[in-house]
Order: sequence, then C-alpha cells, then structure tokens
Amino acid sequence: QSPGAVEEILDRENKRMADSLASKVTRLKSDSDFTSMTGLLTGSVKRFSAMARSGRDNRKLLCGMAVGLIVAFFILSYFLSRART
Repeated sequence: QSPGAVEEILDRENKRMADSLASKVTRLKSDSDFTSMTGLLTGSVKRFSAMARSGRDNRKLLCGMAVGLIVAFFILSYFLSRART
C-alpha cells in the first residue's frame, strides 16, 4: 500500500471517530439539560407543597395562582391555534 492510501484510511477513521465523539457530547449535553430541568421541577414542587401546607392565606393565594395558570394556558393555546390558521 502506498503512504497516501494509508493516510486516507487513517483520515477516514479519524473523521468517523470525531463524528462518534460529537454524537456522544451532544447526548451528554441533552442528559445534563434534562437533569437540570428535573432539579428545577423538583424544587418547584417542594416549594409548592410547602406553601400549600403553610396556612389558609397561602391556600387562597395558591388557588388564585392555579386558576390564573389554567386561564393563561387556555388563552395561550387559543392564540397559538389562531396563529396556525
């Protein structure tokens, strides 16, 4: 085999390994994003639970927030459905 052919084979193998490594890095980044999002949601649920257990005034606030979020969700979905048509 000529030195050029060996170099070409090594170059192809190097590119294949670089693509494989890039794929693994992308996968690790998405796993990291998922882990941070899970931590954020867990913290939110803990705060929500503590607020719900902490008394009557907070329960009123909690109900108001829940109703507000539901209304905001329906308004947002309405505008998004109108934007698609």
